[in-house]
Amino acid sequence: MDERHQPATRTQELRAFLFLTIVTAPILAVAVVGGYGFFIWMYQLITGTLPSG
Repeated sequence: MDERHQPATRTQELRAFLFLTIVTAPILAVAVVGGYGFFIWMYQLITGTLPSG
């Protein structure tokens, strides 16, 4: 039960970093911008005007 975890190697950390920067970050950015655009579109459908701020 006393299982010890080995620390991540430099190669594993590099792969994780590249995955986060090349795959996850662009997908998250597109999802956030798309979600905001969808919110504005639905707001316009309900109210008939653009939100002003």
